[in-house]
Amino acid sequence: MSSTADPTRTIRELEALRSLTGDADGAQRVAFTPTWVQARHWFRERLAGLPVEIHEDAAGNLWTTLPGATDRAVVIGSHIDSVPNGGWLDGCLGLLAGVEVLRRICAEHAGQPPVTIRVVDWADEEGARFGKSLFGSAACSGNLDLDEARRLVDKQGIGLPDALRDVGIDFERVKESGRERATAAAYLELHIEQGPVLLDLNLPLGAVLGTFGVERHAITFHGQAAHSGSTPMNRRRDAFLAAAKMALEIYAIAARSVGGVCTIGSCTTQPGIVTSVIEECRITLDQRHLDAAALARMHAETRDAAARFAAEGGVDVSWERLWHIPPAPFHPQLIAFADEAVRETCGTSHRLPSGPLHDAAEMAMAGVPTVMLFVQSLGGISHNKVEDTRREHLALAVVALDRLAEKTMRWVTDHSGSC
Repeated sequence: MSSTADPTRTIRELEALRSLTGDADGAQRVAFTPTWVQARHWFRERLAGLPVEIHEDAAGNLWTTLPGATDRAVVIGSHIDSVPNGGWLDGCLGLLAGVEVLRRICAEHAGQPPVTIRVVDWADEEGARFGKSLFGSAACSGNLDLDEARRLVDKQGIGLPDALRDVGIDFERVKESGRERATAAAYLELHIEQGPVLLDLNLPLGAVLGTFGVERHAITFHGQAAHSGSTPMNRRRDAFLAAAKMALEIYAIAARSVGGVCTIGSCTTQPGIVTSVIEECRITLDQRHLDAAALARMHAETRDAAARFAAEGGVDVSWERLWHIPPAPFHPQLIAFADEAVRETCGTSHRLPSGPLHDAAEMAMAGVPTVMLFVQSLGGISHNKVEDTRREHLALAVVALDRLAEKTMRWVTDHSGSC
């Protein structure tokens, strides 16, 4: 690379975006709101003067395209939307770093690189308003369930189709965005880690192996309400007792899985009064693993445990699937390139899976060769106004993404028609 990206410009732009669309409580760029629209307008201004084509697709994803000698495209993506009171780097780091890489490539190749370069701002990655993450990328990949999405409403009772109409998007046509990936030869994404792995290793950057698959269920134990004063302990059919045993068991299941995680995120009881044994206890379970077979074993062990604890307590148990997504392993060659880019940038790399979901998972599941880079998160904290990353690590992240893009461009050029 004869030209170089300018990481300091990316950091200045990140700080400017924080000032424009945040407040004392954090970032406020919730998708399909006026602040999100304002952020996108600001983002478009960053592209002024570049020989690029910019448009929104049918799902509201914003595409910036620098045409190359071939239509086959290296796509760099992330998202500008945030959760309410969110962090200043979540999503927008990868997007603005992608723009800086685009600038470098444009300058080095006099406006026409050997392959097409595209930067995409995915619409509503967070799902903060309607509870459905990865809206834009799922529409593009073809995985969006339109019947499910059509029923989504926000806290004010506004339906997703109506909110989309307010920003010029026709809900019934959102899957037409799939045509945008027709020429995608590779997909790259830079993101803050949002966890403590790189922090604990004292490493600034890492190459991501893929995103966890998810099994998410509600488990309800059905017992019998009875007076808390007059019912002997050995005569109780206490639904809460069976559910409580699950809390310890899921930690043992996760430990046996080596690399998996299990979480009970909520617990509700009926009748929910201090003078009654619990008749019904509903818990929600989230299980994640990068390996599909390991995820299936974790889920099977949890079902066996729930049945065992129900039998021990003389209660019944029922299951309700809330969500399932398979693991999305990334492309081996692109993982190798990401690892090289990190080692060339800061000397040491580490390969790790992603527990949180990202738009990259949708691209991988759609068959686009995909990889991600992670940069260290201070405190391992995200979705919080205190989210932060050292400025020197942000600079390294931009450089590593630029190196990864260059390696990927050469790979796409050398393997045109076969990768």
